[in-house]
Amino acid sequence: MTSAVTVPEVPKKIGILTVGIGGNNGVTMVAGLLANQKGLEWETANAGRVSAPNWNGCITQLPPKGTSGVGVGFKGRYPLVDATNNKNAIVVGGWDIRPTKLGDALYASRVLEYDLVRQVRDEMNDMEIKKGIYDESFLGESQYETATHIVTGLETFFDKVEHIRNDIRQFITQNDIDGATTVIWSASVERPAMVQFETADELLQSILDDNNDQENGCCDISPSILYAVASALEGCSFVNGGSQNTLSPGMSELYEVAYRNNRTDTTTASRPLNKFANVCKTRPAYILGTDFKAGQTKFKTAAVEYIRALGLIPRVIASSNHLGNNDMLNLTSKRTVEAKMRVKQDIFEPWQETELDHQVRVMYTPFMLDEKRDVVEYTSLGFLHSPHTMLTYTRCMDSILCVPLMIDVAVWIDFFVRYSASSSTVARATAYLFKVPEGGAQGIDPGFQKQMMELESALQSTSTVGSTTTVLGSTTTKNTSNVSATPPPRDEVVSLLEKGVASGIITAEQAEALKVMK
Repeated sequence: MTSAVTVPEVPKKIGILTVGIGGNNGVTMVAGLLANQKGLEWETANAGRVSAPNWNGCITQLPPKGTSGVGVGFKGRYPLVDATNNKNAIVVGGWDIRPTKLGDALYASRVLEYDLVRQVRDEMNDMEIKKGIYDESFLGESQYETATHIVTGLETFFDKVEHIRNDIRQFITQNDIDGATTVIWSASVERPAMVQFETADELLQSILDDNNDQENGCCDISPSILYAVASALEGCSFVNGGSQNTLSPGMSELYEVAYRNNRTDTTTASRPLNKFANVCKTRPAYILGTDFKAGQTKFKTAAVEYIRALGLIPRVIASSNHLGNNDMLNLTSKRTVEAKMRVKQDIFEPWQETELDHQVRVMYTPFMLDEKRDVVEYTSLGFLHSPHTMLTYTRCMDSILCVPLMIDVAVWIDFFVRYSASSSTVARATAYLFKVPEGGAQGIDPGFQKQMMELESALQSTSTVGSTTTVLGSTTTKNTSNVSATPPPRDEVVSLLEKGVASGIITAEQAEALKVMK
């Protein structure tokens, strides 16, 4: 017997809007996409003459390797956006509070080889940079002087949210984006906001009230929160690549389709959501974070995972890293470094290693520019309390490690949007990207391999459940053969439903309702 399963088609274009596009991550991503689109060649100091396309680090764009057929990459295994075969598949834009042209910013960053930079510099200088929303109280003092490319004349939080929403709509329309658009915070780390929102109504009402009660933190709403709210209202996902506390229970609720579609117990006429016009009510969108786990921290979790798998007891992890990019310069301020240290020190919390002494030091060294150097010593206790020590040393351009995560998260989001995956499923699937997974992934196992298993599980469960509605673009019908006409035993059905609840595909209430159906 042959059964039909509806499979959403891969879109022609997805969008990435970067907050802080003029920073090292933003310009490196733009340059990388241009190099791959054009198939450029350039000279390098270490590898000789090389050419694009090259997607090293982007696991969504790399094919599997090895005899098992499932190692390294995911290209070809799932219906993902393929930026090699469709060179225009990923469109990038964004905001910055500094006016430096993107090509000039790329040249100044010294991240990429000059022979490549010179080939993309002029085209990048012609690209639009949208003016950014700015609040100096959330940044370090080192950022004030260059913050001249900012939106002015908007006095209220509501006006600023509406301005960002308009920027998002224009980007999607002007570039004919038919897939998901993801807004990524890649700007300087903000100090922590002094307010947490428990509900979406509370969050939106605070924006509408624009209360100036500074003492109680009622108006302490950061620019990243405004960008995240605007993204949700437009049905676009938001990724908190920084360390600040943008995510909250209220923010997570705002990203639920059920909330934006007015399906709540609250009297809809008085809801603050209704004060915002043309809210996207049907398209899934996700709020993900916090802080990209690109280099030292990702290896650190893998190393401690290895130590624990050996049955050793980790006792001391002493790490230091130094570099000289603008993000690190911003962290020389006491008001912003608090946010960064929170995520760096909380990465092992779910393991409950109560005797672990985890020390982190970060240093701003201007000469190093974007090249991060880090040293970590791991001391554990083995058999009969004997010590076991490992030492690691890493050096790499910070942006070279981070940009692939920005590309991958946008591709993953587009995939999950097309299949209308639940927010908890997506949060857990993408937890490997972040130092401190929050929202629906809060408390997930910090181990890198465990987190990759979560991704694999989510991809399999999502892609094998046929979507009966089209969220973005058109759909195709895939025939699956060898499907038995005999219904499976009830215990298998119950087991499958329980797995669906555990992975966030359906709710417990839905599972119970399905169990009693004939």
